Amino acid sequence: MAEPLENYALVGDCRSAALVGRSGSIDWLCMPRFDSASLLARILGNEAHGHWSLNPVGETSCTSRRYDEDTFVLITRWETPTGVIEVTDWMPIDNGESDLVRRVTGLDGEVTVEQLLRIRFDYADAMPWVRQSGTDDAPELTAIAGPDAVVVRGPRFTPVDHAHRAEFTVRAGETVDTVLSWFPSHKTPRPAQNVDEMLASTRQWWHDWATTCAPPGAYDEHVRRSLLVLRALTHESTGGIVAAPTTSLPEEIGGGRNWDYRYVWIRDAALTLESLMIHGYQDEASAWRDWLLRAIAGDPEDIQIMYGLSGERYLYEREITSLPGYEGSAPVRVGNGAYDQFQGDIFGELMIALEDARELGVHEDDFSWSLQVRLLDWVSTQLDRTDNGIWEIRGELRTFTHSRAMLWAAFDRGIRAVEKFELPASIEGWVAARDRLKVEIEERGFDAERGHYVQHYDTTEVDASLLQLAQIGYVAYDDERMLGTVAEIERTLLRKGLPLRYRTESGVDGLDGDEHPFITCAFWLVEQYAHGGRLADAEALMERLVGITNDVGLLSEEYDVDNERHLGNTPQALSHLALVRAADAISEARAG
Repeated sequence: MAEPLENYALVGDCRSAALVGRSGSIDWLCMPRFDSASLLARILGNEAHGHWSLNPVGETSCTSRRYDEDTFVLITRWETPTGVIEVTDWMPIDNGESDLVRRVTGLDGEVTVEQLLRIRFDYADAMPWVRQSGTDDAPELTAIAGPDAVVVRGPRFTPVDHAHRAEFTVRAGETVDTVLSWFPSHKTPRPAQNVDEMLASTRQWWHDWATTCAPPGAYDEHVRRSLLVLRALTHESTGGIVAAPTTSLPEEIGGGRNWDYRYVWIRDAALTLESLMIHGYQDEASAWRDWLLRAIAGDPEDIQIMYGLSGERYLYEREITSLPGYEGSAPVRVGNGAYDQFQGDIFGELMIALEDARELGVHEDDFSWSLQVRLLDWVSTQLDRTDNGIWEIRGELRTFTHSRAMLWAAFDRGIRAVEKFELPASIEGWVAARDRLKVEIEERGFDAERGHYVQHYDTTEVDASLLQLAQIGYVAYDDERMLGTVAEIERTLLRKGLPLRYRTESGVDGLDGDEHPFITCAFWLVEQYAHGGRLADAEALMERLVGITNDVGLLSEEYDVDNERHLGNTPQALSHLALVRAADAISEARAG
C-alpha cells in the first residue's frame, strides 16, 4: 500500500520526476517525460504495480531526510543498531538522458541493505522481459516491454516473486551506487557513466540556478523551496510547466475526483511565470513565452486551456483499469478531458503574464505582439459565451464572475500595452469590451443586497476565485465590495479555518462527492489579508500554511483538515506559486 502523500519527496531532472517515500520506496516514476507511462506506480495501487525500495534489513525507519541545500538531491539518514548510513537519491540533470541514482554511503559501523525492484511498464499493464548481463564486477539488469527499456547497474539482483532483490553490507567510508537508466527498447543503452561526476554536475546545476534568485524576504526558506519546485516542474527542453508530476491522486479518499495534472495549463504556467519573474528568472520567462507562442500559434479560435509538454493538443482522457487508485480511489485517469473546455479566465492570466514579461524587459517581437492582437480581437467576439470557469466544472456552463473579470483584465493589459509601450494596434474595440465587462460585472456579478461578488450570475453564493479580483487590479483590496466578499467567503467556505474553492453541495460542478480545502485559495486569502489591512491575520494564516508543508517543504493540491493529511496531486505548482505570492504580499505589507 502507498504511504500518506505527505511522506513523499520529489527528485527530478526537469524532464521527469520520481516520488520517494519515507520508507525508502520510490513509488512513482515516469520516464523519459513527466507525461510518459509509469514504470513504478505503487502510489496508485500496491507493491504489485511497481516500486523500488531501498532500506536497511530489519525493523527500522529513516531517522531524518533533507535536500542537499538548494537542490533536488535527497539525502535520507538511517540509524540502526549496527551502524548508520545515508541514502542519496537524485536524477542527473543536463546529461541528455533519463537516469535515477540511489547511492548508499556508510557513516558508522556496518549496515546490511536490501533493495527490491519491481518494474511494471505502461501503468503496470506490461510485465517486462528481464535478463541479466555484464560481469561479476559490473552486473547489469535489463528490463524491456514494448517501446520502453531500462538498464540497472550496481549490485547484482536476483529474481524473487516477479521482482528482483539485492542485498549488500556497507561499512563506514564505503559507497554503493545503483543507477537505473531508461532507453528506447529498439536502441542500445549508453555505457555506464561516472556517478561522482553525475552527482557533482547535478548539485552544481541546481546551485547555479538557485543563486540567481532575488532575495525573497519573508519566509525565505519556504519561498526558495517553492521556486525550486516550480523550476523542477518546468521541462528543460520545451519550457512547458506541468501542473504536477502525478495523475489521479484523489481530492477525496474513495472519491472519483481524480485527474491527470501532467500537462501545461496556460493559467498555471502564466501564474508560475509571474512568480519566477518577480524573483529574477527572466530566462524562464523567455522560454515559457516561446513555448506559449508555439502552442497557440495559428487561428486564435483554436486556443486551448492546456497542452502537452511540447504543445500537443489532443489529451484524450481515458481510464486505466490496471491501477486500482490511491487507497482504492478509482478511477485512475490518463489524459484530461478538460483540454477542450472554454475557460474565459485564461485570456486574462495570459495577458497579465505577458505584460509582466514586457515590464521586466523580455523583448516583444512582431510575432508575439501580433498574436496577442489577434487573440484579443477574437476574444472580443466571444463576450456572450458561457464557460467552464477556473475550476473546470463538468456541469452546466455558467457566466462566472471570475471569468468575466479575467476577460476585463485581458483587454485592460492589451490597452496598456498600446498606451504605455506604444505597440501598434487599434484599441477602440478593446476599450468598449473592457467597459462593457465592468458594467456587466457590477450589475450582475455583484449582490448589492448582500454586499459581495458572486460565483456566477445565477447564484448568491461565493467562490474563492473571487479573491483574485483584487490581485488583477479589478477592485482594490480594501474596497468595501472586496471586503464584503471576503467576509462571505469566511462565513460560508472556511473549513476549520481553511477555504474550500466553493460549496460542492451547490452542484455547480456536476460531480459527485466532496473535496477538501484548496491550498492555493488559502494562500490567496493570506494575500488578501496582507494587502487589505489585516496583516496579523495574514501572518497567522501563513504560519499555519507553512506548517502543513511536509518535512522537505512540499505541498499537494488540497489539505484534509480533519485527518491532517495532504490530498490531490503532488507536489502542486499552483500551491507553491501561491505560497510565493503570499510571502511577497506579507513582505510588502510589513514594509508599508
